Amino acid sequence: MSFVLDPPLLVASGAAIEAVASEDEEAARRARAGVVALFVGVSLALYANLPGLGRIWRPFGSRSGREFMLTSGIAPVDERRISGVQHVAALSLFLLYPLWIRLGAALVRAQRGRRADLR
Repeated sequence: MSFVLDPPLLVASGAAIEAVASEDEEAARRARAGVVALFVGVSLALYANLPGLGRIWRPFGSRSGREFMLTSGIAPVDERRISGVQHVAALSLFLLYPLWIRLGAALVRAQRGRRADLR
């Protein structure tokens, strides 16, 4: 999980949930909430550099979970230079996670609507 990889994965998850559970809105809502909770939980653990998560960030070339969360291993991060404001800004990205998963569901609904209009 990372701030670079999570949005497209959440959009795809929302689309998959909508495709499978669109008839049962309560089940879809619970599934979306569970996926967002999983992403946030793992991502917070990575950002906090909790031990035991190296299997997630090492394959991407990151030096820590926080570096992975911030850049997905694309660029190095000097964690000693991250200010409190930067931490708050980074962590505020978690507020967007429910919106990403809802975007995926909305895309599937829009696609269904276009198909219905063609009939």
